[in-house]
Amino acid sequence: MRRALAVADQAAAAGDVSVGAVVLSPTGEMLAVAGNERELLADVSAHAEIVALRQAAAVVGQGWRLPGCTLVVTLEPCAMCAGAIVAARIQRLVFGAFDPKAGAVASLWDLVRDPRLNHRVEVISGILAGEAEQQLRSFFGGRRG
Repeated sequence: MRRALAVADQAAAAGDVSVGAVVLSPTGEMLAVAGNERELLADVSAHAEIVALRQAAAVVGQGWRLPGCTLVVTLEPCAMCAGAIVAARIQRLVFGAFDPKAGAVASLWDLVRDPRLNHRVEVISGILAGEAEQQLRSFFGGRRG
């Protein structure tokens, strides 16, 4: 989570929302590290999770599936990212801050553990949540001020 928080700071410095993500292999090796790149790429889908999943899939080199991998992200994923997490067959999701406005893992919905889907993800939430929340508050406070 510390690495995800660091890359979230880099995203904020580049003018994007301060969210960072890391994908770990089944053995714990860091496969990908990414921050939000929506503004940088002018791409609505360039959330940190999506960028990290794309990078990890390229590193693994066996298509788009990432079975046994863990995604660590500073903010609870939205519906788009939660869907991508399920589609990629991520085994475990670790996130920091809850997102009461758009969270699709616990706050508004629970897409990654929905029994109607073909894959369910183990979820560990609230890791370094205070730091992740403060990071987001600082980012948005700076934008408003």
